[in-house]
Amino acid sequence: MNRILASAALMFFLSACGNNNEHASHEAHEQEKPAADTVQASAAQAKLKDESVNAIYQHYAHLTAALVNEDAAEARIAAQAIETGANDVSGAGNIAASAKKIASTNKVEEQRTVFATLSDDMIQLVKKSGVSQGEVYVDYCPMAFNNKGAHWLSTKKEINNPYYGDEMLRCGEIKEAIR
Repeated sequence: MNRILASAALMFFLSACGNNNEHASHEAHEQEKPAADTVQASAAQAKLKDESVNAIYQHYAHLTAALVNEDAAEARIAAQAIETGANDVSGAGNIAASAKKIASTNKVEEQRTVFATLSDDMIQLVKKSGVSQGEVYVDYCPMAFNNKGAHWLSTKKEINNPYYGDEMLRCGEIKEAIR
C-alpha cells in the first residue's frame, strides 16, 4: 500500500512540475548541479543591448547559480553586485532594493522569496533592453511558493531551478525566449 501511495505521489509530483524537457528528471540527488562558473559562462553567451543592464544580468546569473547551489554566502555577494549596478540604471530601483534584501540575509529560503520579486523586475528590464546576441529564457516553476509559481531568467534550455535546488533541480519549463 505504501508503494502505491508513493508511486501516486511521485506521478503527481512529476506532472505538477510542468517540465516539458523529455530528458529531465526530478530525482535531484542523481542530478549534477551546475557550477557557478558554468552558469556565468553561459550567461556571457547572451549579450543585452544595454551594457549596464548586461552587467547586472551577469551578476543575476551568478545569484541564480548560488541559489541553485543553496549557497547563501555566494548569493549575498552576487546580490551586492546587482545592487551596485542597479543603482546606476534608470528604472532599476526595485531591483536594487530587492538585491539589498537578498544581501542582508544568510537564509537561502528568504533569499529565494525575494529572488522571485527581483526576477520579475529583471525580466521587464531585460525585455526593455533587448538582446543583441544569443537568447535569454524566461523559465517558470509552477510549484514554487506553495504552487503560486515563480519565474527566473536563464540562457540555457536546461532547467536549473533556483527555488528548489537539490529538492527539484529540473522542475520548471521555458515560458518565453527573449531574442
